[in-house]
Amino acid sequence: MTNKKVTKLDKKPAKLFGTDGIRGTANQWPMTPETVVKIGQAIGYLLQKEAHSTSGPRKVVIGKDTRLSGYMIEQALASGLNSMGIFVQLVGPLPTPGIGYLTRTMRASAGIVISASHNPFHDNGIKVFGSDGFKISEAMEQEIERLVLEEDLTQFLPASKEIGRTRRIEDSQGRYIVYVKGTFPLEYTLDGMRIVLDTANGASYKVAPSVFQELGAEVIQLGDDPNGTNINDKVGALYPAKLAEAVLQYRADVGISLDGDADRVIMVDEKGEIVNGDRILAICALHMKERGLLKGDTLVATQMSNFGLEKRMNEAGIKLVKTGVGDKYVVEEMRKNGYNLGGEQSGHIIFLDHTTTGDGCIAALSVLAVMKQTKKKMSELNHVFEDMPQILINCRVKRRTDLHELPGYNDMIRNIEKKLAGNGRVFVRFSGTEPVIRVLVEGVDKTQINQFAEEIASFLEKELS
Repeated sequence: MTNKKVTKLDKKPAKLFGTDGIRGTANQWPMTPETVVKIGQAIGYLLQKEAHSTSGPRKVVIGKDTRLSGYMIEQALASGLNSMGIFVQLVGPLPTPGIGYLTRTMRASAGIVISASHNPFHDNGIKVFGSDGFKISEAMEQEIERLVLEEDLTQFLPASKEIGRTRRIEDSQGRYIVYVKGTFPLEYTLDGMRIVLDTANGASYKVAPSVFQELGAEVIQLGDDPNGTNINDKVGALYPAKLAEAVLQYRADVGISLDGDADRVIMVDEKGEIVNGDRILAICALHMKERGLLKGDTLVATQMSNFGLEKRMNEAGIKLVKTGVGDKYVVEEMRKNGYNLGGEQSGHIIFLDHTTTGDGCIAALSVLAVMKQTKKKMSELNHVFEDMPQILINCRVKRRTDLHELPGYNDMIRNIEKKLAGNGRVFVRFSGTEPVIRVLVEGVDKTQINQFAEEIASFLEKELS
């Protein structure tokens, strides 16, 4: 009898898009050259369908961070887009918000960022912007997903003479630097200010120092030597402790820490204390309201924001609207109701008067502008409100399910909420970008909420392993 090799058919892949684009381990599905080519073809096909007979060729701007796998993914994306007749313009390493800006100003049909944001180097991802500079809708994400997973895209390939071209844009960094500097009040400079700047060995390692230096600041740099594998490696917005040490060591006025694609920022005051996204939002919201610039007297945040922020906003006559976790939900709420300031505790800060997505450099400049206009030190501004104690535990899990269907979960949460007696809350959610579930417990007694968080985390690790 002849032995036949039996190949087990692969299960249908999971959905492509999470809360912030497509993301995964480089050289594993979906971040393989084969799949990325198809993603490029799907995007190109949809752009060509939107084209009018009288319009010129469809153009797509592609930027990236400093990950080693960015070279591979960049070429695969460009190849897929070219095969659908799309003209590609490569800009190299540039912050995510820079791609949103260039997409608009270059009149491109779409913009693509190759980045896994704050994740380690072995991950990578794809974020897609529409011609308006905003991230594409969920409906378009679903259509790209359907085309990649279910269609033979070769049937849509144009004739050989209609294949697109790729070229590199050499002055993209300069364009972004000028754009960001333009958001800082013209009557002020940063002369005499010493800043420690951590660029996470990421996309902003060249442009961010120039922004602050050209405005007059003395800049001491950290995380500015990318090698393809050290992005976010114990540097950047997720690791502000090193920044805090450097601020004290160099007697700096402020520390600024960006993440790998520079769409988020965490700051440090001159005393070495962390200034997180909630405090940046509060500082800017209060300043804008005082000057009549906060539209609707409303700030948009997420469920992860501290209750202390909400209390302070209420005291100041500012309405706080909370959305689901993810900057795209914040932006959706802002656009729907005409608000101009929103963000996340993690450091995504969105000023819709200036940008279409979180921009760490613009957010930092906005805080520095408040310092200049009020003549206050960063530590004075940092005392904008008192935090209610929070405990956040990230648990790695192997599967996802409806938590309310887990035996014992609902009773455990109800029991904890009863013990909090209205002076705190429990918030549990799966990460949209990692195999992680996040457990947040907030309350007056830090020891108590730590016990509650550990109890929930232990339960979920056991049930979802």
